[in-house]
Amino acid sequence: MAKSPAPSPAPWIEPKGSVSGFARLDAETFPDFTPGTVWLVGAGPGAPGLMSLLCYHAMQTCDVVVYDALVNPDILRWVRVGAELEYAGKRGGKPSPKQRDITLRLIELAAQGKRVLRLKGGDPFMFGRGGEEAQNLANAGVTFRIVPGISSGIGGLAYAGIPATHRDTNHSVIFLTGHDATGAMPANVDWAAVATASPVIVMYMAVKNTPEIADALMAGGREADCPITFVSNATLPHQSVLETTLGKARQFLETNTPPTPAIVVVGKVSRWREMLDWYVEGLRESTVG
Repeated sequence: MAKSPAPSPAPWIEPKGSVSGFARLDAETFPDFTPGTVWLVGAGPGAPGLMSLLCYHAMQTCDVVVYDALVNPDILRWVRVGAELEYAGKRGGKPSPKQRDITLRLIELAAQGKRVLRLKGGDPFMFGRGGEEAQNLANAGVTFRIVPGISSGIGGLAYAGIPATHRDTNHSVIFLTGHDATGAMPANVDWAAVATASPVIVMYMAVKNTPEIADALMAGGREADCPITFVSNATLPHQSVLETTLGKARQFLETNTPPTPAIVVVGKVSRWREMLDWYVEGLRESTVG
């Protein structure tokens, strides 16, 4: 059978004059960042190169950036000259602004007619409190836009050589948070059900409570020799990975301290890392990703 001819490039992707590279973005028609509105934007898992074009556009047109603790400072250097930067980071065990105060500040800045960029690490709706902030903006009558970002539970794993799914290992994955509002192991999670519901469990903010979570998963039927992997500072040049098993997790964490922020992965999918660990020293020289 004869092969079909390759489609011709669409006219809008032809080079525009002599302009090439990133300069071509200046000629694109991006959504209007209207004064008095808020954009809730995910900056990705850390590496600046993993942010979206809409994220970059927002940073180039905003009046003020209200950013989280997990936003890589190297990303902020791409904010346009003259824009204000306001830190609103929350980290466990450290003095942090209240969520209500952050939301009120977003509403206040929008009421001043500013283009407000609420910049979050990862994805704003994946354990990022973005849903609550959007809800409050809606209640206050503030127009907003959601710009998704690459979540560390997917992108971070990829940089560790761990596919979130693999047809030879798992056809499902569970994402959950490893602590509640008090910092304790979430009591409203049915750990017995989670233990056998999916071959792979990806946990955010779980390092502190890993020993208790491991015990709960084993009590629910998970094997003691099931791998558990800690991916710290994912996608950054100083990324590190530690590996143990559920049965040895408590003892392991008595002598090892995974740096935070970290993603905790439970499941045999981590064993692909031996073959797929691509983010090696020679590729870590670039701070972009």
